[in-house]
Amino acid sequence: MARRIDVTGTGGVRLAAWEFGDPPKTDPARDVRDGQGAHDGHTAPEGSPGVLLLHGLMGRASHWASTARWLSARYRAVALDQRGHGRSDKPPQGAFTRDAYVDDAEAALEQLGLAPVVLIGHAMGALTAWQLAAKRPDLVRGLVICDMRASALGAASQREWGQWFESWPLPFATLADVRRFFGEDDPWVERPNPARGEFYAEVMAESPDGWRPVFEPEQMLRSRETWVYDAHWEELAQVRCPALVVRGLDGELGRAEAQEMVRVLPRGQYAEVADAGHLVHYDQPEAWRAAIEPFLDSLGEH
Repeated sequence: MARRIDVTGTGGVRLAAWEFGDPPKTDPARDVRDGQGAHDGHTAPEGSPGVLLLHGLMGRASHWASTARWLSARYRAVALDQRGHGRSDKPPQGAFTRDAYVDDAEAALEQLGLAPVVLIGHAMGALTAWQLAAKRPDLVRGLVICDMRASALGAASQREWGQWFESWPLPFATLADVRRFFGEDDPWVERPNPARGEFYAEVMAESPDGWRPVFEPEQMLRSRETWVYDAHWEELAQVRCPALVVRGLDGELGRAEAQEMVRVLPRGQYAEVADAGHLVHYDQPEAWRAAIEPFLDSLGEH
């Protein structure tokens, strides 16, 4: 299960961190979503190396439940609800800049005593991870980048996202409707993808008029606009620790760009997961584990 630990991010924002044990007796994602649970079963011994898991835009810590569960046998595995996401604060006038996200992760590492840590990030969380690794090499001993591009995406991409949010048929009457829309009916879905439907069901909460996201779409767009117009190759080149770039074969990070990222990283490695889209760790959890476990093994225990 997962135990909640509140930490304080930059500007006093309260962040919910979730420390995982292994194995849970109930659905770990539900335990995190409902704010319940305590350590149960086998956990890594005291003094084990730390891992911090950072979700992507619109995600939450519970999306890492499967990964964190097996990591917890060897590591102190903590997943963070980043600002504006999950159970963390969503300040209406708060900062949603790159610096704010990176500073939050840095504060979490220090308050939780996880350093030197392995950072594992998906999408936006991967960008936060490599920017933190570049900024504070003393805190990070290994880095896993999952399906995040280093190149600029541009204004057209941001406009498309705004239009996409507007297309959501909110509120959803049931969670089944959430799963059907994001897994089948969403125009962005090329073919039925049940895992995608489950991913978005995980970030919905029941309200008086139906099911709505636990985040504010406007805050998601504000978060996104702080990285889409810029490339991030310079920070990659500043990452000193071993780093693994992972892409889903059908994800958003193309093979050529992923391999260029590996080349730019001073100690970069490459892996890809077949039959996976952008949500690599959620689409194919066993193949994802097979892709990253050898890299983690190569880092050693300390």
